[in-house]
Amino acid sequence: MKLANRLKEIRSKNDLTQEELADAVEVTRQTIIAIEKGKFGPTVGLALALARVLKVSVEDLFWLVPDD
Repeated sequence: MKLANRLKEIRSKNDLTQEELADAVEVTRQTIIAIEKGKFGPTVGLALALARVLKVSVEDLFWLVPDD
């Protein structure tokens, strides 16, 4: 299983740049880029922080999909 996400879509709807979101959750912009591209799965703590800042549930941001 791999982790899929809607981070870029929801971040854009909240009118936040990658840098602004990164600052809000205390990570680098590169971390946000990697998560949005599916190259990096966030820790539980980071997933919760992202959901809090974006005012959505963790399940709205992330879900598991079968490997191709």
